[in-house]
Amino acid sequence: MLGIENIWLFVISGFLLNMMPGPDSLLIAGRAASQGFKAGSAAVLGIGSGTLVHVFAAAFGLSAIMATSATAFTVVKMLGGLYLIYMAVTMLIASVKNTVEHRSDLSPQPTKTSLMKIYSQGFVTNVFNPKVAIFFLAFVPQFISDTSENKALAFIVLGLIFNLNGMIWCHFIAWASSLISHKLSVSDSAQKWLTRLSASLFGFFGIKLLMSTQD
Repeated sequence: MLGIENIWLFVISGFLLNMMPGPDSLLIAGRAASQGFKAGSAAVLGIGSGTLVHVFAAAFGLSAIMATSATAFTVVKMLGGLYLIYMAVTMLIASVKNTVEHRSDLSPQPTKTSLMKIYSQGFVTNVFNPKVAIFFLAFVPQFISDTSENKALAFIVLGLIFNLNGMIWCHFIAWASSLISHKLSVSDSAQKWLTRLSASLFGFFGIKLLMSTQD
């Protein structure tokens, strides 16, 4: 009835695509490594919520506007890129602040970000990435038959499956990052440079997004 084709190929392809590194996986790994599995999970849930926005937008044609309108694409691209750069700057500032406070013995523990804020970071980084919207428009329809009686519903079902796959993989990233961080007992110096490396990568992804095109 839905006209979904090659479902197992879709599931396998979805897992492989979710395993590709990007700003989402970087955010999850960074938060889990610095604040534990719960923080990584909060980032995953935020990213998953953002993906749902793309799924429903694509299913009902809103993402098609972004794919065909240069203005809409540019606006979303600018917002997403600037937000990633903003995150990079705030992470660098927090790294320097924690270093100063530690040296002065005012606050030996690094500042922790609330789970709600981490969730919102994951949500915003995903929602304001126009490449995600265009990806759904290009990838999902390949698995929906031309004779499907309800293409929008079929799109939503496939989108939910893709999102579920992604959240399973991303929770694995959170668990692995948290475990490795705990086992290694990262020193303050190593943690500082890890944060700065993550910030640099966020800045890179932000600039890359700002320079991206619709093609």
